Amino acid sequence: MNLLFCCVTLAAVVGSTVHAIFPSNSEVIELTDSNFDKKVLQGNEIWFVEFYAPWCGHCQKFAPEYAKAAKALSGLVKVAAFDADKYPSIAGRYGVTGFPTIKIFVDKNKPNDYKGDRTAIGLTDEAFKVIKNKVLAQLQGVPYGSANSSKKSSSGDNVVELTDANFDQLVLNSNDIWLVEFFAPWCGHCKNLAPHWSAAATELKGKVKLGALDATVHASKAQEFNIRGYPTIKFFPSGTSSYSGAEEYTGGRTSADIVSWALQKHQENVPAPEINEIVNEEVFKSGCSEHALCVISVLPHILDCQSSCRTEYLNTLRTLGDKFKQKLWGWLWAEAGQQPELESSLEIGGFGYPALAVLNVKKMKYSILRGSFSEDGIKEFLRDLSYGRGTTAPVKGASLPTINTIEPWDGKDGELPAVEDIDLSDVELDNPPKTEL
Repeated sequence: MNLLFCCVTLAAVVGSTVHAIFPSNSEVIELTDSNFDKKVLQGNEIWFVEFYAPWCGHCQKFAPEYAKAAKALSGLVKVAAFDADKYPSIAGRYGVTGFPTIKIFVDKNKPNDYKGDRTAIGLTDEAFKVIKNKVLAQLQGVPYGSANSSKKSSSGDNVVELTDANFDQLVLNSNDIWLVEFFAPWCGHCKNLAPHWSAAATELKGKVKLGALDATVHASKAQEFNIRGYPTIKFFPSGTSSYSGAEEYTGGRTSADIVSWALQKHQENVPAPEINEIVNEEVFKSGCSEHALCVISVLPHILDCQSSCRTEYLNTLRTLGDKFKQKLWGWLWAEAGQQPELESSLEIGGFGYPALAVLNVKKMKYSILRGSFSEDGIKEFLRDLSYGRGTTAPVKGASLPTINTIEPWDGKDGELPAVEDIDLSDVELDNPPKTEL
């Protein structure tokens, strides 16, 4: 008798504990299987619904933050809790497999999972985004397609997700050229563009960067660039630092259209190449193996051609690099005698310096400049090569040469090595023998 009384009393205590996950004065609305559809699905309100189990430790820990968010959002968003352990059928309807799970009901046919921080701040931040997206959708007169306003319109690893916080650093303050899509998650045209945007980003990798910015969330940047409709695509040339530098995208909306338009802009805006000294194997491979062709110059030794002379040669190469920048060639130089195996494999240098050769690593062939090492002479030589004219020869040994690691040129004149003075004051010389006539 006493034992039975104790068991009943214990059950009552446990029952009262598990159902007190939220205090009685909480703003959290209690949902059941009998009122769920009527309250959540048949109204126009935005609902945040937590599916929980009373015995779940994470749910109990989360409860105070959830209640705090409910109080803060009172009158704006309905914040509710549903005992999925007691009413498993409705939990199963929405694929709830763990606790706590929070579903956001705006599009009542397709609720979204809340994936933010389990804090009152995280919940209220998400609620403001959802409210704003719904209002904008109603202003545009289109259905609200997604309650998760952080969802990107364009999927794929090569589409960069842009925000108010990272836009200036990634786009405006970089040397890259960008196409940026300003989108809204509920926009049907944005959704249609998404797979084409992703495919174009993959094809343009290494040439033009493609980004996507949710203009309904990151309104500051959208306002700065006067975004009026979705999707809006802007082009940002290299070195753009403000609104005035952005250009309107005027191409089509298929991946082929985007790629074609972007490549044309890439050719127009590609920066002039660096003329890099071959100081190690890494520089050589970067300049040659990563380009269709690389232009290699061997300049006279610094003692034969001091800094002003060498700088003049390098300026000529920079001018030519700029003229042929759309070819995306690599441009390298070395001092005579510093890379003997390279000179030998390309058979340059034997007839004097400066010398120049163009190397095709993929085909392991090269062509030598036979004319003058001048702007006009080199330009004519390179133009002929770009049109498929000129003679070529296989690289000696059919493999890339060994590259020496050296110290880079410091930009100064060369100096002859110092000759040590010999003090002969203490040296005794024998008197030469006298010669009698």
